[in-house]
Amino acid sequence: MTPTSEQEPLWRSRPGAEQIRAAVPGDLASVGDRMWVSPGLSNSYLIGTDDGCVILNAGMGFEGPVHRDNYAALGAGPLRYLVMTQGHYDHVGGVDALREPGTQVVMQAEWATWRNDNERLNSFRVNNAAFAWTEAITAALDFAANRPEGFPAQSAPTPDIVVDESLDLTVGGRALRLISTPGGETTDSLVVHLPDEDVLFCGNLFGALFGHIPNLVTMRGDRYRDALTVVDSIEQVRALKVAALHTGHFGPILGADLIDAELVRLRDAILFVHDATVEGMNAGADVSELMRSIVLPEHLAVGEGYGKVAWDVRAIWENYAGWFHHRATTELLPVRPDAVHAEVAGLAGSDALVTAASARVSAGELAQALQLCEIALAGEPDHPAARTLSIEIHQRLLEASTNFWESAWLRRELERLQ
Repeated sequence: MTPTSEQEPLWRSRPGAEQIRAAVPGDLASVGDRMWVSPGLSNSYLIGTDDGCVILNAGMGFEGPVHRDNYAALGAGPLRYLVMTQGHYDHVGGVDALREPGTQVVMQAEWATWRNDNERLNSFRVNNAAFAWTEAITAALDFAANRPEGFPAQSAPTPDIVVDESLDLTVGGRALRLISTPGGETTDSLVVHLPDEDVLFCGNLFGALFGHIPNLVTMRGDRYRDALTVVDSIEQVRALKVAALHTGHFGPILGADLIDAELVRLRDAILFVHDATVEGMNAGADVSELMRSIVLPEHLAVGEGYGKVAWDVRAIWENYAGWFHHRATTELLPVRPDAVHAEVAGLAGSDALVTAASARVSAGELAQALQLCEIALAGEPDHPAARTLSIEIHQRLLEASTNFWESAWLRRELERLQ
């Protein structure tokens, strides 16, 4: 089906990323017949059966004990399977706290790629993500301070069962089908389908915020996601025609027609951005030009609360073509773009640069104005007018931003400048 103007997109009414919180003791909700969610930095779910239970995702390391204790109140019996819908830390980190004797951990066949990345780049990713997750870090520290055993380590699980394309499980009379969906945030993405009940648990297959354009590469640093593989995974889910979709954050999406309409809109939005980017590449357009000019038509409007269309344009370009944009020889050399900013500021004069930046602000060209301020501050880090104007530009960009990552970065830069 095709989305119509009468169907208000869900992203306009669902919570934003700023409402994502770490797991809280006692926060447990029923989401269906013997199905419960323990919300967290990524939701964990328990599926009950006549012979024990299945848990989907374990949260961060410090969230694992919270999820475990929340589920203990249900008396759901032994944990038969612990299924990871992807290999990011906010899914696998709490495995050791939840796993019981006899529990089998289930992951997709690409699991080692993502565990190795987590370990290999741990410091890099923690440092690059910390600015956006200060509340989560505070929650983790508070958790550790209030438990005698201290701060739980992040789990790095090795699966007992590996899923290639799909795997059928029957637990206590309840059928589950695990399906590989490599277009998710990681290539080891899995969805869990309850075929007899028209229910699907998709984790963060569609990104952290359902109905928003996905991040094809994150600000913190990650592997590129291929846009067409994302589309293929959307089509995999559409083919299941489920009536209830449980995502990695916030409440379920209910109703087969609504779910399909949302997935069609998301699919078509991604294809629009992909095809426009490829067309621009073949026409010889510059990536920055395409980042400015490619805009979704109104009938394909999706949220940009976690990813952004402009960022995905660049990700698509670089996933196809790599880092060299054929602009200048200096792209090939080990020199930063701002390496001579201080020298330019000395030659041009910081006052003259601020005057030019102010004119750009008046013309609504905030990005160019900020570039001029950055050059001026490279020459004179304490130049009052340059700093004041840079603060003003950041404040205006923050007021206009609806994106979690962008807003967090702008707030961090404002704190630095002030």
